[in-house]
Amino acid sequence: MMFYNVENLFPPDPPSLHKFDPTPSGLRGWNNYRYNNKLFKIAYVFDWVAEAYGVHPMIIGLSEISSSKVLDDLTQIEILENRYDYIHFNSLDERGVDTALLFDRSKVEVLHAEPITFLFEIDDNVDEYIDTTRDVLWVKTKINSKIINYFVLHLPSKRKHDVNKAKRDYILNSIKNKADELVSEKEAVILCGDFNENPNDESLLKMEKTDEGNDLFINPFKELFHRKQFSTFHFHDGLLFDQFLVSKNFTDSDFQLQFQEAHVFNHQKLSSWDRKFQGRPFRTYAGTRYLGGYSDHYPVITEFRKK
Repeated sequence: MMFYNVENLFPPDPPSLHKFDPTPSGLRGWNNYRYNNKLFKIAYVFDWVAEAYGVHPMIIGLSEISSSKVLDDLTQIEILENRYDYIHFNSLDERGVDTALLFDRSKVEVLHAEPITFLFEIDDNVDEYIDTTRDVLWVKTKINSKIINYFVLHLPSKRKHDVNKAKRDYILNSIKNKADELVSEKEAVILCGDFNENPNDESLLKMEKTDEGNDLFINPFKELFHRKQFSTFHFHDGLLFDQFLVSKNFTDSDFQLQFQEAHVFNHQKLSSWDRKFQGRPFRTYAGTRYLGGYSDHYPVITEFRKK
């Protein structure tokens, strides 16, 4: 299973009347050539993952998806062999980017899907609300006769001195409570996404236990972060915001899917050619400058063994 923040995947912008007109994507010069180049690059990432692990990802969580159109175009690329269907809902995010889930239709049965929206009050004295977050995508699936719930997240960023921390904490606590209910009903749960938190941050450490102190989630990315495995960078800081958390079911001896390992897929082909940025993702844009790369994040992978 795989998660990938694909960095602003928008359809091509229509021609502007003036070079300073704002564009739907917010990107400079985002045309058909650059769009198709990015789609093919992302498709090849999926294929390189299959080469590395001997099998195509069964589930792929995505973030920074602007619309169903880009998923239609992506899943129809020939190299993917019409393997994937997708689930996507438009959210109220201020930048117009959402989460989505690709799934291998030959292996995964979707039972239910819905977006979970979070509204935050502007002011206690004003009866108005604002939502500047991406929805959390919830998909209930059946795999090998077992029910597995996926939550795909892209939590609010740490910009402006981390003004969004309270929102991230609230969303995570809400999802934890929902996951606790599902696990108590003998259903497995996987969280994947860009958490905008490192694995050792307090809010993610709290996800490992229920409010009653019972085991709930395992975060295998803690060990990767300790070993300085990073999925993205901010100036000089390596970050591991992209993670999977798996419910305790996946370590139970009688469960049909057994968790094995987690990885940051920092393949050389996905990395910057610039020696100054060696070991970092080869991104599509640096500010307004087009670089032509894949994304400013590496994908992350979790491996499971079928009993």
